[in-house]
This record gives sequence, structure tokens and C-alpha cells, in this order.
Amino acid sequence: MAMTTNDLKNGMTLEIDGELLTVLEFQHVKPGKGGAFVRTTLRNLRSGSVVDRRFNAGERVERAFIEKREQQFLYREGSDYVVMDNETFEQFTVSPESMGDAANYIAEGSAITILKFGEEIVGTDLPASVELAITETEPGVQGDRVSGARKPATLESGHVVQVPLFVEPGDRIKVDTRTGDYITRA
Repeated sequence: MAMTTNDLKNGMTLEIDGELLTVLEFQHVKPGKGGAFVRTTLRNLRSGSVVDRRFNAGERVERAFIEKREQQFLYREGSDYVVMDNETFEQFTVSPESMGDAANYIAEGSAITILKFGEEIVGTDLPASVELAITETEPGVQGDRVSGARKPATLESGHVVQVPLFVEPGDRIKVDTRTGDYITRA
């Protein structure tokens, strides 16, 4: 669907020169001299790279429609992830490249949102935080309560995060999916 750069909003996905770009930021600029323009910061959905691009005001761009589908992660098969569509119960594999950072924060049976452009999987959408169990960490020693001290802990997804000394194996914790930081015990 064609639209103009005057209609841009954060989060929109555009198709420019065969690339899928999501608008992270945009700013309409009207200098004292010359024509108005739109300054944007765009993220490439396929590669993850971030670019700054300038458009003339009113320039036509093509909007890409990204379909979001609720899926359930079932298990890993080699390096791929097997997921099931919650509506059709169809199972399919997703490559690690398509999963991106989401692979660090999903456990078997957890729900994820798959982003599709046509039939191509272009990414995943996670909530701001997830609850995961600790599978492995050093035990906390009584009296070892230094404020702000951290130790590494392995999550059930296999990802390693830094947690406070009082967290034990088997505890469920909340992790921020945007930064990968420990938030609290669940």
C-alpha cells in the first residue's frame, strides 16, 4: 500500500528497495531555507541493522504488512525450532536467524508471536519480560549478602544471565527480554 512520508508512525514497516524496514523514530523538519523533509531511523527486519535515512516531505513509500501469528514453541530439532500454529495446529520449523534474540528467552511450551511477510518469517515478537526457571548456578553462601553482587545463572532456555547471590537453582525469575537483565524472582 502506497503512502507518503507525512503519514509515517513509529513501528510501521516499509518495503524500500526490496528491504523490510521498521520505523524506530521519525522527525518532520522544516528548515528556514529549502523544502521540508523527514528524518528517520529505520531497522532492517532481516539483518537487524539500523540506518538513518532522509526523505523529502510527501515522498511516496510502500508500506509492508507484517502478519503477527500466535505460535507455541514445542522443541528444538538440531539448530532449528519447531513451533505450532495455535489456530491450525500446523507444525513447522523456524531457523535460528529468524528467531533472533527470542531464542534466549523461550522454553518448551511457551507462547511466541511470529512475524511473517507473505510466507517469509522475518522475526519474532516477545513480551517485555518473561518468567524462566534457573537450571544451574552456584549456591549462595550464608552471610554472602554484598549489596549488588551478581553471579552467572543458566536459564532453562540455555541463556546465561547475571543474578543476585540469593537466587538458587530451581527458582523462577523474571528477565527483561529487551536488555537480558534480571528483574525479580517470580
